[in-house]
Amino acid sequence: MRKQFSVTIVMLQLLGACAAPLGVGGKANAPSDEKDLPEAVIQLAAANQNVYSARLQPDGCYWYEYHGPVETTLLPLLTDDGKRICGEAGAGETTPGYAT
Repeated sequence: MRKQFSVTIVMLQLLGACAAPLGVGGKANAPSDEKDLPEAVIQLAAANQNVYSARLQPDGCYWYEYHGPVETTLLPLLTDDGKRICGEAGAGETTPGYAT
């Protein structure tokens, strides 16, 4: 009986390892299509960011998923000079097409 229980536990752990990991917000960690982002946003973003995971948030700015060693978190999408990239609703930040 104990051997059968141990085999069941090991099989459940192996099956759990095959599941897709969940990212921020419970979504699977799959890169979004380039078509989701305006080309101007991709051109404005600094090189060390994952622009293909970026999305427009309720604050009016673009945020991207940063996959750290412990957790995945959302960080603001920044330009080379450190300004946040925002849509038209984000006041005081860099707006694609209207960059200064």
